Amino acid sequence: MNSPAQPVLSELRSLIAANPDRFAAGVFTRLFATTPALRDLFPVEMSALRTTFAQVIDYVLDGISAEDGHQDLIEFLAQLGRDHRKYGVTSEHYWLMYDALMTEFSRMLGPRWTREVYDAVSHGTMLITGVMRGAAESASGPSVWHAKVVQKFVISRERAVVRLIADADAPQFHAGQYTEVQIPQWPHLWRNLSPAAPPNERGELEFHLHAIPGGQLSGAIVRQTRPGDVWTFGQMHGTMQVTGDRPVLMVAGGSGLAPLRAILLDMARRVDNPETRLFYGARYPGELYELGVLQQLARTNPWLHVTAVAETETDPWWIDGAPDPRQWGFDLRFGRVGDVAVEYPRTLSRHSLEPHDWIDHQILLSGPAPMVFHTQLKLRSTGVDPKNISHDPLN
Repeated sequence: MNSPAQPVLSELRSLIAANPDRFAAGVFTRLFATTPALRDLFPVEMSALRTTFAQVIDYVLDGISAEDGHQDLIEFLAQLGRDHRKYGVTSEHYWLMYDALMTEFSRMLGPRWTREVYDAVSHGTMLITGVMRGAAESASGPSVWHAKVVQKFVISRERAVVRLIADADAPQFHAGQYTEVQIPQWPHLWRNLSPAAPPNERGELEFHLHAIPGGQLSGAIVRQTRPGDVWTFGQMHGTMQVTGDRPVLMVAGGSGLAPLRAILLDMARRVDNPETRLFYGARYPGELYELGVLQQLARTNPWLHVTAVAETETDPWWIDGAPDPRQWGFDLRFGRVGDVAVEYPRTLSRHSLEPHDWIDHQILLSGPAPMVFHTQLKLRSTGVDPKNISHDPLN
């Protein structure tokens, strides 16, 4: 990017940061005013989408003016373009978005919108929409695929397990990846979910859901999903997996167990696996509903060691009849799962054969974003190399 672009792109970033929602709302208002039919491609409630949109534009403007990392930026935009196929976005729509962005940028800069500034901003905006459009046009395979709900198990008022059978268009994926999901109760609303089992030739899928406060899709799945519902899926993402022969530490919070469960089930198909220690945590002991499955897995796979973690020692009234986790023969500890995992080596006898730190382990974290962020920081404070820690994007 030429030198005049850097200060103006930095100024645009500052203006966006001052009021990101106004910026995003301005762009979408202009877009929908030009082509009202585009409004039907997006969810009714767009506040979360506007937040994400402003963050993406900020990231791209920063990347354009940076001295390096441009290849990563191009790949990011290309992936974004491939993902946007699920909305029904066409090549023509990218030109409309270019116009909407340029008009909003012009409004924000006011009298500073000179010909030189126009050229610099146009170059950056054309990069955004051009790379996305090109990647979408060259993408292979269907933009979306479908699966039918065949079973649903309600674990508690906040948790459920849903099983589906995918249609023939389902893409190949590996255990530990996540996918974009849309349900019939909330059309145009997409969320990322991780399959809790590895892929198989029968197209069977399993998802574990926790209805989080304010979570439109998760709450609807737990309370409203029924057998026969057809879910729509976008692209598969994620690189979280076990590689090599180094010992493994896994830390799972709640339904964040899903991708790690899929990886463990996939590992169980193989003969030779590294020593693996899983810390599986939930708020209440009765929410550790997968301990039975993990017990069977650990019994036949001596490389797997499981520690159960609960934040409280007793269940609330609405968790009725849940078995004591200790009945499965696992060690049960109390506290936040990330804290327990990080401190675990220090609680062992110095004569123990178990590891006394996690420095040489490959580490996989999965769960709520605050838990993953907090656990990652604590691990790094003990000397763990950040390159040894894997997790899905925190969003």
